[in-house]
Amino acid sequence: MEEFDAVVIGAGNAGLTAAAALQLSGQRTLLLERHNIPGGCATSFVRGEFEFEVALHQLSGLGPQDKPFVMRQMFQSLGIMDKVEFVQEHELYRYVVPGEIDITLPASWSGLRDTLKTHFRHEAAGIDRFLALCEGIATERFAILPEIAKRNDPELLKARCPLFAQYGMQPASEILDELFTSQAIRSVVGAYWCYLGLPPSQLPFADLAMVLYAYATFKPWHVKGGSQALSNALLESFLNAGGSVQFNCAAQRIETEHGRVCAVHTEHGARIACDIVISNASSVVTYHDLLDGEAPPEVVRQDFRSRRIGTSAFVLYIGLDCPPEQLGIPCASSFICNHLDEEKAYARMKTLDAPEHTMLTCYNIDDPDFAPSGKSVVSLVCLQYGAAWDDVAADDYFDTKYALADQLLLQAEQVYPGLRAHIEQMEVATPKTMMRYLNTPGGAIYGFEQNAADSPLVRGHINVIPGLYLAGSWTSMGGFQPTYMAGFSAAEIALKARHNAEESAHA
Repeated sequence: MEEFDAVVIGAGNAGLTAAAALQLSGQRTLLLERHNIPGGCATSFVRGEFEFEVALHQLSGLGPQDKPFVMRQMFQSLGIMDKVEFVQEHELYRYVVPGEIDITLPASWSGLRDTLKTHFRHEAAGIDRFLALCEGIATERFAILPEIAKRNDPELLKARCPLFAQYGMQPASEILDELFTSQAIRSVVGAYWCYLGLPPSQLPFADLAMVLYAYATFKPWHVKGGSQALSNALLESFLNAGGSVQFNCAAQRIETEHGRVCAVHTEHGARIACDIVISNASSVVTYHDLLDGEAPPEVVRQDFRSRRIGTSAFVLYIGLDCPPEQLGIPCASSFICNHLDEEKAYARMKTLDAPEHTMLTCYNIDDPDFAPSGKSVVSLVCLQYGAAWDDVAADDYFDTKYALADQLLLQAEQVYPGLRAHIEQMEVATPKTMMRYLNTPGGAIYGFEQNAADSPLVRGHINVIPGLYLAGSWTSMGGFQPTYMAGFSAAEIALKARHNAEESAHA
């Protein structure tokens, strides 16, 4: 029997930061990963001359060297800033509805204001008010709200976070409708809903405000060599600190004794004794499939009954035989929309019909080395719920996915004509693909739907099994920054609990 202080299940973003934080804090830590590489969504794969980024489009929260933000600080503490080169992107995104609107927003808070006012002169007052609200709410959320949330005091929230208290939990669409007369500007500034998985009518305004402010102020970034390089750096830091990792080794069961964690069993029959387990698997898998006992605790079952599985994605990974400028691709990220109706686009996400909104990312705009000389690496993505694929027969799967891929290409070619003729390599991933590689219900990429009811002010973490901690998108927002931070936070909580237990034992 092996014995460790802690076992981390899953080497996704949260698992890697949790494992590194635990090991660097002196805990003998074992990292278990069912795949043969680290990273989860933060990985890459090679086809021909091209290395494709699996999931990262824009990394938030880093900040430039002269204005470091939370992610740069966290990566510094984990010892990886000298192992990874980050590439700054200079635009937020291009937003296009062919024949109706075409605007590119710069990655600058003042530049964003100027660009919006140039395109929407009659909305100037609303633009000023909108940006002031975004900045104020984001500042409150980053700097004050985490401490306020722990106290569960509505009056203190109103006093210390007045903007968040008044506007933060309202649907984004209500605030946008109040501030702007034009649907065009509402859609332009709300485009990041595609990063969050819910339309503005269901998305808390604070989430949209925070994402837009963070990207425009602290810039969007990518990683030299793709997110796989970041995953490799985190693993290297963990191993250099003395950590242990087992790939091709899934956790099979979390064993408890007297109501608390005591061991993890692997699919290969090993029993690893430990008193801390951090699970980067989904909460559904953790409590239903891994935790011993006949059923999850009642508080967990109640929580699950009030949630909905979030969206997955349909992705085309494309290697082009030409540089981006030949196709007129001006910036890394393009939102390509058939119309301005986000509700219609969201409804389409639950079907196998042609998408209404897609996103194209060209990875060698800001990093020319990301593709072979004279070529391009792009991804074409639409959000889609996994349930849409439930009734597709196995014999129809490939025809169905390539028919949908054709629809995405047709939509992209409305903005970038001739794209299809330059395809040298292409792979297509469906929610079924995500399900297979991520082992999440419905292939969900963001965990549960992140609506107002899932705000940390409304729903806290469930820590009902002493020694068991959850990390990743199933405990917070989805996306790269939130999951890296979730793993780091889970490690801090586990370390604090251990410290308190040791102090009590010696009292």
